Amino acid sequence: MASVHESLYFNPMMTNGVVHANVFGIKDWVTPYKISVLALLYEMTTSKPIALQERRRLNKLILPLQQGPDLTLDQFLKTVEECCPQTAYAVKLRLHEMADGELKDMEYFFATLPTPFSAIDSEAYKTSVVGLFMRHMLLAYNKLSFSQVYKLYKALQQYYHSHYSQPGDVQVGLAADDSDMDLTSTEDNVGERMEKEELDTAPLHESELSRGPLSQKQAEYFLARQAYLLKNDENKALKPSALQDELNNMLKFNPDFAEAHYLSYLNSMRVQDIFISTHSLLHYFDRLILSGSEGKSNGDEGYGRSLRYAALNLAALHCRFGHYQQADLALQEAIRIAQESNDHVCLQHCLYLVSLGIQSLVQQGAVQGKTAHELMDALKDTDILHWKHSLSELIDISLAQTTSIWRMYGKSTMAQQQAQLLLNMNSLEQVNFGVQQNNTEAFAVALCHLAELHAEQGLYGAVSEVLKHLKEQFPPHTQHAKLWMLCDLKIQFDRAMNDGKYHLAEPHVTAIAALNKTEGLYRKAQVLKALNRTTEAYSILQRLQLYCEKTKYTEMIIRVMLVTAELHWESSGFATALPLLLQALALARQHHLQALASETILHLAFTQLMLGVPEQALGVLHEAMEPILAHGAVMDKGRALLLAARCQMAMSLPPCCLPPALGLAVQSLGEAAAYFSMLDCKERLRDVHYLQARLHHTLGQTPQRNKCAMLFRLLDQELQAPGAAVAMRL
Repeated sequence: MASVHESLYFNPMMTNGVVHANVFGIKDWVTPYKISVLALLYEMTTSKPIALQERRRLNKLILPLQQGPDLTLDQFLKTVEECCPQTAYAVKLRLHEMADGELKDMEYFFATLPTPFSAIDSEAYKTSVVGLFMRHMLLAYNKLSFSQVYKLYKALQQYYHSHYSQPGDVQVGLAADDSDMDLTSTEDNVGERMEKEELDTAPLHESELSRGPLSQKQAEYFLARQAYLLKNDENKALKPSALQDELNNMLKFNPDFAEAHYLSYLNSMRVQDIFISTHSLLHYFDRLILSGSEGKSNGDEGYGRSLRYAALNLAALHCRFGHYQQADLALQEAIRIAQESNDHVCLQHCLYLVSLGIQSLVQQGAVQGKTAHELMDALKDTDILHWKHSLSELIDISLAQTTSIWRMYGKSTMAQQQAQLLLNMNSLEQVNFGVQQNNTEAFAVALCHLAELHAEQGLYGAVSEVLKHLKEQFPPHTQHAKLWMLCDLKIQFDRAMNDGKYHLAEPHVTAIAALNKTEGLYRKAQVLKALNRTTEAYSILQRLQLYCEKTKYTEMIIRVMLVTAELHWESSGFATALPLLLQALALARQHHLQALASETILHLAFTQLMLGVPEQALGVLHEAMEPILAHGAVMDKGRALLLAARCQMAMSLPPCCLPPALGLAVQSLGEAAAYFSMLDCKERLRDVHYLQARLHHTLGQTPQRNKCAMLFRLLDQELQAPGAAVAMRL
């Protein structure tokens, strides 16, 4: 079932993706990288006319280049080349003239730099972003002493020539000689530790930061970018370990940098680290209060506002980790403070958390056996508010939860409809930075449901495409990757078990158990039963049933009962299996689990057939046939029709003696063979062909008998393994 505890992060210090960072007290000194940016601006103005589309791309690139972290020359040139190859080549030549020339060449560049921008009608007038950047760099350069200018020139040479050096070449650092110079040569460290990775459409934002102190603009840009990506497109954000290293490095130079603590909180949530996430969240608000922002204790800013959002974030954190009592206390505190301060924005955020609480109650109601219409009515009122206020995250969660509820109740058509509605819904949020919107837990849950639904119908090509998309959208290091990992393993396991390839299914058990211990134990018992290790399987099932009864995991309790009944069959204990199956059927009907109820009816019908009452077995089977054919998996459809054919064949023999049932049996076996062929389930097909051969022999249809016997023999030779007796398997 979809998780309804997907966290909502309410950061009072982040507005429209901009982080208001504390000042580090470090100036934006001239660096070799900034000289490269100046060269780009120079060539954009003095070179030949640039195509309109290329100029637009370059203009969009200017601000990230100015405010982002320093790049290596290779990254910088690749970034510019993607926008305009002609300009990138001109910039490379300009840097070559300075780096391979003399000191006077760099001085001449700075001397002639203001000339293109002196005209009033220039694109880079003095109050523009480019103009301010130019003035800032020129002022910083003019303040340098001669020795500092010389060291800047040597740093530029090293920066340029490192672009052509081999990966194994030893780079001579200049940091030891910079004690008398106020330059922050960050690019040297970047060049040494940056891996040679293929850059995407926004390589500037993917690069790691330097190990030295950052400027205020660099820190602001980095934090804003990563916070936005964590919320909207985690796939493009830095990996959790790499991001935490950068934040630790940032906090090393400024421990009171509040926004770095908040980003650490978001990053820790990705890996479900409750200790670090709580620690970072509390530090964020502590630093916020200590920074002197308590000027207005009851207004929109200051101490009171910090406390309101601190309590609200703490409630979201506890809700994410399932601490509902603590979450409720924190939420009530946030509501109380917000009401006292007349903060309607904070109250609206509290309303969002109340919606999550209602969705959580719906999930619990589904587990406790509430009817579908009761759950849908509970979700309807909150959904109206979500659509009214364009709360796309909560809308996504609601649709994913509805998909899971229909799936649990065995309504595969409704589940598929809700999943498709979620996947085809346009996001209500503004799209920035070219990010994807289908990267939330809700989308992952919906796609996993679709993969399993397609697998049930034998459409493994479609399953492969869905899983491929999931792996691309949610790489293994992301927090929702375990959803598709478990889904993929379960599909592979079920496919191997259906094919009778138990040696292929067994290795998946360990991997499934690592992601979900309960599912792992259940599938281990299935494999042990298939390998005739009955005692071990029974022991595991008993332990699993006790655990599920304690945790009220009704679905798994019913599944365990069904497998336990199958163990009784193997020892011919059909009479002892009946009470267990009746108990499972009552439990499934009580909780409105139609799919499990139909599965239980199949087991009851098989048990009655083996007890010698085929007419009663067929009567019971007809009760489950309609929902199985409408919503069941292909394997279940084939098994149901095969069982119906066996009941019809048994009714045509003494003492029942109903010859018309043989014609129905022929039809049922033909349909069962078609379903098993869709799954390429050769063991089941072998059983069908065996029964078809016997049936045609009874009817005196020799050509059909010989054809079915030949198909049976071919499959038997291909499998090269004795299957379970047809009479002893459902």
